[in-house]
Amino acid sequence: MFLEYGNENIRLKYRQIEGAPKTDAVPDELILDGQQRLTSIYASLYSSHPVNTKTEKGQEILRYYYIDIADALDSSKDRSDAIISVPASRIVTSDFGRKIDLDISTKEKEYEQKKFPLNIILDFIKTSQWIQGYQQYYHYTPEIMDQIIRFQNEITNKTMNYQIPIIVLDEDTPKEAVCQVFENVNTGGVSLTVFELITAIFAMDDFALRKDWDSRRDKYFDGDILSSITATDFLTACTLLTSYQKGGTVSCKKKDVLALTLDDYKQYADELSKGVVEAEELLQQERIFSANDLPYTTQLIPLAVLCTLLAQNNLVNVTNVRDKLRQWYWCGVFGELYGGANETRYVNDVVGVMEWISDSEKVPKTVQESYFNPLRLLTMQSRQSAAYKGVMALILKNHCRDFISGSEMDFTRYKAEHIDIHHVFPKKYCIDKKYLKEKWNSIVNKTPLSYSTNREIGGVAPSEY
Repeated sequence: MFLEYGNENIRLKYRQIEGAPKTDAVPDELILDGQQRLTSIYASLYSSHPVNTKTEKGQEILRYYYIDIADALDSSKDRSDAIISVPASRIVTSDFGRKIDLDISTKEKEYEQKKFPLNIILDFIKTSQWIQGYQQYYHYTPEIMDQIIRFQNEITNKTMNYQIPIIVLDEDTPKEAVCQVFENVNTGGVSLTVFELITAIFAMDDFALRKDWDSRRDKYFDGDILSSITATDFLTACTLLTSYQKGGTVSCKKKDVLALTLDDYKQYADELSKGVVEAEELLQQERIFSANDLPYTTQLIPLAVLCTLLAQNNLVNVTNVRDKLRQWYWCGVFGELYGGANETRYVNDVVGVMEWISDSEKVPKTVQESYFNPLRLLTMQSRQSAAYKGVMALILKNHCRDFISGSEMDFTRYKAEHIDIHHVFPKKYCIDKKYLKEKWNSIVNKTPLSYSTNREIGGVAPSEY
């Protein structure tokens, strides 16, 4: 996928294809998707220089690629087996260099060994000259003429005329549309994320966003909970914070994130990083200890922004403010309101909670809309749902104790004793009694227990163990 280059609204830092001749020319098009494939094609099938590649063990090596003419035309053989790689010297040796197994270091030796150099296969003139030299080397014998004509028809001509399908986005394509088109067409490769585009935009001002994110992640986000935050999550939160701070319409949709300026990022990124850490502390107080236990990763975005805004006003540790923050958080979890597209909810919650803190009459939408049906407890069968994780966190918060040791499960014990979720009435006992699985496997019959306690319980009823 290519993007026409020239639109001043999308100023992107670009770099040349690796191995291509250096030039100061401004490109007509940028490669958005397919860079690695096109680089590989250029290096192996067009460049006069050896390919800079690696062995299976990661050792860097230089290689040229050839195709054995006879093997390529042999229908009993797999054509890919006809392709060989040779060192930059074009001489293959064994016995620690003492024995020469293959020497194709000159054109004459290529002809002799019937090895066609693949790095000219996309150049019609060079290929024609090589084939003419090959015919001449073998004195235009009928057998050779027939062989090389077949090779041209089946190999070189087909490769030279192969059409690679491409998508070209014109220079007026908005940034958010570039991302959307990429997501729609690229289902198997590495995503062109908002972060990748902003990295290229910030690079125009010599700011290395990826390096900044890596150092920020190592400094602030290496905890068990915050490891789930992605670079795009952080940029979304930064956009939400910036938009709120500037007044006017608050928004953090993809187009807003792509419009985030470097100045705004520099102004708010540090405060937001501290706000994210503050959010993690609040979650730990609610007995959420790891990313796997986090009901919604997405809800971290508005929570981090709210913690940042409250910290600026020295309100984050005020009891009634923290109580409202907790109430909003659990309403989001048990209302199961953060499972879909959330940009609008992010905005409503940040604006709504901040208004609620100033005026208790202005209850935010998530608190108003939250509803929990008690029968939902029976459908919570696995830890995939946000509400399931929420119930377990609240059980921990309400001072639950291990059945055998009697110890309360605080953060230290949770980590040290491999606390996990287990059945109160054991699975084997319930199956033997032919109880309904919908009931015994629901969260009503589950609790956090240490690994050792769960093993000791075995398959008997609580009345016995």
